[in-house]
Amino acid sequence: MCRHAAWLGVPRTLASLVLEPGNGLLAQSYAPRLQRCGAVNADGFGVGWYDERWERPVRYRRTIPIWTDANLPGLAAAARSACLMAAVRSASPGMPIEETATAPFTDGPWLFSHNGRVAREAVRPLAEGREPESSCDSAWLAAAVFARLGAGTAPPDAVAEVVTASAREDPGARLNVLLTDGETVAATAWNETLFLRLGEGVLLASEPLDDGPGWGAVPDRHLVLATPDGVLVQPL
Repeated sequence: MCRHAAWLGVPRTLASLVLEPGNGLLAQSYAPRLQRCGAVNADGFGVGWYDERWERPVRYRRTIPIWTDANLPGLAAAARSACLMAAVRSASPGMPIEETATAPFTDGPWLFSHNGRVAREAVRPLAEGREPESSCDSAWLAAAVFARLGAGTAPPDAVAEVVTASAREDPGARLNVLLTDGETVAATAWNETLFLRLGEGVLLASEPLDDGPGWGAVPDRHLVLATPDGVLVQPL
């Protein structure tokens, strides 16, 4: 299992997702409140953001617990963007602990994160020959989504197709995903919690980052599409 979050809106720092909130991803790494499987997320972490000076997103990943990285506070305070993604990881049994198995995964302009678990044999056929960067289940999911994006499928459709097809083969799968190109965010809630808050943008997170008002639970088996024009929530 993992915890993850994404922001789309007015520029803000990575610290606003990870370090500053009382239940930010740093706190969720060692004391998640709503995580259904696992008690800590100490098998690595990753962050990604967009900078107008670069064609592709910037990414930083480690295999160590997020609270042990002495470089992160300065990086998180300096990295500022209108679109951010961050994740802390608890590796499923049998999954490798390596940077290439840590979200966010990338392909061209895309950032992808998976909160959950799924049988790899349920996902491999969906990758359509595309090789993932790691043998872990999340990397296979990313490869399957990227394959559809590369074929011209719209982002929400690519996510919906991979999530529903994987769940048909593995009914017990937990398939919360985040996908962004810096301009839109597609997300799913599938057998895991996902929360949404609006305010100068759209904030999506596995669980609320603080105890403030405005957080709403996304219904299970639903897709969220966030754009600069608003948010659409629809059943999968």
